[in-house]
Amino acid sequence: MAQTHPIYGRIDGPIVIIGFGSIGKGTWPLIERHFDYDADKLVVIEPDPAQANFLRQHRLHHVQEALTPENYRDVLGRLLVPGKGFCVNLSVDTSSLDLMRFCREIGVPYIDTVVEPWAGYYFGTADNAARTNYALRQAVRDEKAKNPGGTTAVSCCGANPGMVSWFVKEALLTLARDTGHDASTPKDRAAWAALMRDLGVKGVHIAERDTQARRVPRPRGVFVNTWSVEGFIAEGFQPAELGWGTHEPWFPENGYRHDSGCQAAIWLDRPGAITRVHSWCPTPGPQFGFLVTHNEAISISDYYTVGQGAAPAYRPTCHYAYHPCDDAVLSLHEMFGSGRAQEKHHILTEDEIVEGIDELGVLLYGHEKNALWFGSRLSNAETRDLAPYQNATGLQVTSAVLAGMVWALENPNAGLVEADEMDHARCLTVQRPYLGPVEAHYTDWTPLQDRWELFPEDIDPEEPWAFRNVLAS
Repeated sequence: MAQTHPIYGRIDGPIVIIGFGSIGKGTWPLIERHFDYDADKLVVIEPDPAQANFLRQHRLHHVQEALTPENYRDVLGRLLVPGKGFCVNLSVDTSSLDLMRFCREIGVPYIDTVVEPWAGYYFGTADNAARTNYALRQAVRDEKAKNPGGTTAVSCCGANPGMVSWFVKEALLTLARDTGHDASTPKDRAAWAALMRDLGVKGVHIAERDTQARRVPRPRGVFVNTWSVEGFIAEGFQPAELGWGTHEPWFPENGYRHDSGCQAAIWLDRPGAITRVHSWCPTPGPQFGFLVTHNEAISISDYYTVGQGAAPAYRPTCHYAYHPCDDAVLSLHEMFGSGRAQEKHHILTEDEIVEGIDELGVLLYGHEKNALWFGSRLSNAETRDLAPYQNATGLQVTSAVLAGMVWALENPNAGLVEADEMDHARCLTVQRPYLGPVEAHYTDWTPLQDRWELFPEDIDPEEPWAFRNVLAS
């Protein structure tokens, strides 16, 4: 019996997908499944000629042109129709802020998975503070404040950032039920922040372990990953960043605060991809992760703040703790060890992966039950049965894009929003069929456990969940 998929709405006018790498290729079939639209009005903007054959085989309209600060208004102006359609930005080296601003000017809904800058920003900017995701996000938040309301533009709605913000809310409701607190869904941001505070949550790790692997060993000189290599290298070279909580008794020597904006985060004068942290996921238990900067580390700390500025009444610490697939770890070691990025890139496809899952969730810690991990444990084998042209990592991203598009269509005049500000229950209802097992796991582990005792460490035994104890290097 053929599987049926719900149709979530009609998209009149052009659907323009910007970027057709692994995420774009995986998002397209979900759009095809779940929306009623005119297929001849779907257009892909992708400068890489390597994608041309696939696009031609599937009879997708292809504009083989790179968007630039000089041409993006002209190119998009020729493809989009004011007041209709949808712009789905899944590209690198294009300014998310400029693209969403243009789309909102002409009344076209917009979505992306990251606040991306124009080419050259990540490696051509000498000021490390200016290269942070805090600075990128703050520019978008300033645009929201300057031009409130209007056509919906969803910022940073992939797996993380994106889905993990919805997981935080589900985890809070789970924790509230399991500890005898009021588990009714809060009605606004202030109520959500009060719930996290009242539950005693000190912070959140975006705790991920990717165990997807192939049989063929990684060749030297090739950066292998399960998602965009360009995207991972770019964020890995940005300074490590984290939302900075009010429970922290210590401040890192290489840490810096921000003088403007929400002041919910700090940055370290060190690349995120070589900054390790102690964390926990269900499959490995205790593990090292990389403190790679992500938008959600800032947005979650900001969203759950009680008070304002650098010294509010309550704020959780929040950061990414990412253990990518083993081939990506080896690729990082080779890249940082040699001092240059590999010229060859390879993304593991669903057909070559022979084992493993992407275990992506949120670890809420410091409360009366110590720590709660809530997230998706999606395998590549399940992914192959669920959707084409992507591995488990990709499907966690593309299904969040789908959920964000559905929410945008159902809320067409919500203005510029982040995942934290959306209806998490509605979004997860759309996304959950693509996430495999979504589970809650409690653990009594803390960063003070399972440490080597042969060498002295500068740790804080009085505050187990202090970032001082979480930071490994």
